[in-house]
Amino acid sequence: MLKKCLFPVAGYGTRFLPATKAMPKEMLPLVNKPLVQYGVEEAIQAGLTEIGFVTGRGKRAIEDHFDTSFELEHQIAGTGKEHYLDSVRSVISEASFSYTRQGEMRGLGDAILQGQRLIGDEAFAVVLADDLCLNDGDGVLAQMVQLYNQFRCSIVAVDEVPKDQIHKFGVIAGNEIKPGLFQVTDMVEKPAAEDAPSNMAIIGRYILTPDIFDIIRETPPGKNGEVQITDALLAQARKGCVLAYRFKGRRFDCGSVDGFIEATNFVYENIYLSEGEGQK
Repeated sequence: MLKKCLFPVAGYGTRFLPATKAMPKEMLPLVNKPLVQYGVEEAIQAGLTEIGFVTGRGKRAIEDHFDTSFELEHQIAGTGKEHYLDSVRSVISEASFSYTRQGEMRGLGDAILQGQRLIGDEAFAVVLADDLCLNDGDGVLAQMVQLYNQFRCSIVAVDEVPKDQIHKFGVIAGNEIKPGLFQVTDMVEKPAAEDAPSNMAIIGRYILTPDIFDIIRETPPGKNGEVQITDALLAQARKGCVLAYRFKGRRFDCGSVDGFIEATNFVYENIYLSEGEGQK
């Protein structure tokens, strides 16, 4: 049974400077809730209640967020403002949290490898909080857990992206074994549009089998001198099987300013107001 989910959160968030000079980009609020909390709630919905963070310098606010703030809670106890803490209290009560550090920024593959000390020898999920995924039914991770229970191999979430955006992503090629599910035959990290094997881009949701750790150790630095998880996954696909899943739901690229603003407007109009928060 899958129960662990890893969040690599050591990046600097340079596209949001100066806001992220002293605050983790993962703590940027979508209306009244930090971005990373949406990812943790998605993991919990999928039954993944052991949450691990691979952090870096300046990320202490993430630890503080998923912890009790006695001074704050004492100040607002019994007031009309206490209900604002309900969502994070629920998360804290339903999950456990552990942390380790990536001492040097060496790519996503290396960040996942640093998380082995939190994961151990079992399959696990990975969430990149920059990718906000929303839908009315099962979240993306819940959809992927169902597939993992059937196929028992590594799975990456993919989404169709325009050709002029393809250079920002890892891209897959594969054989469609049933609607929306592909057996991966190739992966390329951030290809030029003319070199991309498809328009199916990997987004920030993965389920990985534990042999990925040894494969990452054997993976040399790739594009930009970083250890790329796409390179490791391609090696895994060639040895066995990796699936790519075109998920149901809507994705927002909150790693970009435009995507973050689009997500904020969507959350405000479709979630915040619908829950009546705007009238409280």
